[in-house]
Amino acid sequence: MKHKLLFLLLILLSLSACAPLDTIPYSPSQTPETWLKIQPFAEFQFGSQTVIFVQPSTSLIVYLLGILTIYLGIRFLRTRDNQKSRLWWGVALLFWGLGALLAGTSYEAFSYAIKCASRELCAWTSWWEIVYLIFSVWSIDAILAAVAYSSFVGKGRIRLLGYALANAIMYTVIVLVGAFIPLKFLISFEFMLLLTAPSILALFIFNGKRYLKQKEPLDLFLLYTWLGLGFTIGAYFLYYLSGLTAALWEKGFWFSENDVLHIGLILWMVYIGFYLAPKVKDS
Repeated sequence: MKHKLLFLLLILLSLSACAPLDTIPYSPSQTPETWLKIQPFAEFQFGSQTVIFVQPSTSLIVYLLGILTIYLGIRFLRTRDNQKSRLWWGVALLFWGLGALLAGTSYEAFSYAIKCASRELCAWTSWWEIVYLIFSVWSIDAILAAVAYSSFVGKGRIRLLGYALANAIMYTVIVLVGAFIPLKFLISFEFMLLLTAPSILALFIFNGKRYLKQKEPLDLFLLYTWLGLGFTIGAYFLYYLSGLTAALWEKGFWFSENDVLHIGLILWMVYIGFYLAPKVKDS
């Protein structure tokens, strides 16, 4: 017992000696002044307080995504009818929606206040974004649990549920380590996608094979679900690599890769909420 307490103390001391999360520099480095030059913003005056609202159109779109997703999650929970698959879809969408609100707040809407205000150089990330990453992976793992109840039975279900739980715990630990040290790659959006992509690909293969054998409508609707998510993420990266965000902004028009992602996810959520949802039930 003493050895365990000593080990825990050493971990806490190590973490306390780590650099703060906001010491990760933005690349290329940005001052508060240049931060407001590379993207649109609006200023609002509340008495003596000035609030800078960054990327207004993008912020409104991502907040719409978050609110819609939370609404659909609540709908799943209210219509679950003791179906565990519907329960976990509801949990998944609640996590996804909350994550979207956190991301929109730190990446866009209030990024100036969170990352730049009263600093010489803007920070690259924040704890808002760390929690967003964790919620996003928890959402995917909750989707795995939902599919475990709707498409698996016996040992297959137990294994998938075990994997979802282990993956959620593992990623949370990895991200917290990355945040406290800090290590930029471990707390990046790209690393989060690398960790979750195999799960979505595995579900796509499984539901595809199952539909070819059994012709279950739910498997077909789930197959479309994974295809839709893959297409949305693919469109995001294609737009990001195209450099169109900066090119359009030079002409005074703002439409970023995040807009592509969020609009795609809104359409994806509409599909889940109104086309997939009626089909979801326990196997």
